[in-house]
Amino acid sequence: MISVIRVYLVLYVLVLMAFNSFAQTKSEDQFNYALNLYSTENYFDAVTEFKRLLFFDKSGKYDYDASKLIGLSYKQGAKFSDAIYHFAQADINARTDEESFEMKIEIVKINILRRTTDRALKLLVNLEADERFGHKQNEINYWRGWCYIFADHWQQASSTFEQIDSSHSLKNFADSVHHNFYDETLAKVLSTFIPGAGQFYTGEYISGFISLGWNVLWGYLTINAFVEDRVFDGVMIGTLLWWRFYTGSRQNAENFAMEKNLEISNTALRYLKENYSGPKP
Repeated sequence: MISVIRVYLVLYVLVLMAFNSFAQTKSEDQFNYALNLYSTENYFDAVTEFKRLLFFDKSGKYDYDASKLIGLSYKQGAKFSDAIYHFAQADINARTDEESFEMKIEIVKINILRRTTDRALKLLVNLEADERFGHKQNEINYWRGWCYIFADHWQQASSTFEQIDSSHSLKNFADSVHHNFYDETLAKVLSTFIPGAGQFYTGEYISGFISLGWNVLWGYLTINAFVEDRVFDGVMIGTLLWWRFYTGSRQNAENFAMEKNLEISNTALRYLKENYSGPKP
């Protein structure tokens, strides 16, 4: 009787092992299939197959990798909220501190891309406070520098990259971008003293000449009206026309400087996207 029970137990164990082996092989095949879809940039289908894997595989073996790749697929499709959710899931299922750090940085990178800079910076501060990642300070500063780049704070970006290396390529690049910026306050101040001067400063010469011309014209007519005792005409011309063109010139100069700076920043970002070979958000 005992021998028969032993035989049944052995058979049960063998069947169970065969079933588990089959299930593991099936899960591995599913993972490889989904991974191939991801590698060939079929991100939508990859998400579907990775989710299918997570639903049917109960071993937990692929929880980290599948969640990570789902997050990366959503990132490629600019579905940033979905990407963050799955990166967070991957972080929960991380097997090592290195994997956890990688997912936290992926979440930081998403916040950089969608320009939620304050959130990204706060996450980096949290990483600094985590003693598990004390040896990651340079990498944390690297992504902090990218936060400032996307926020158009190029001078702060330069200072941050300098903490990594005083000759860091991104430090030098940030310095060059900041050097090319127009001073928005200066543009406005110049047009305060000489209407049109702020436009000349930003290279908008036609606008500068027009602004100067209109101010000279209406200024002359205003003064001439007062000289000829046409006080009402002087007040009306001065307040409705001269003052309007004078204040408009100041605001216009500041706006030109802001537009030029935005153009410089966008050109710099396009250059980094197409030519910078290091890690990017």
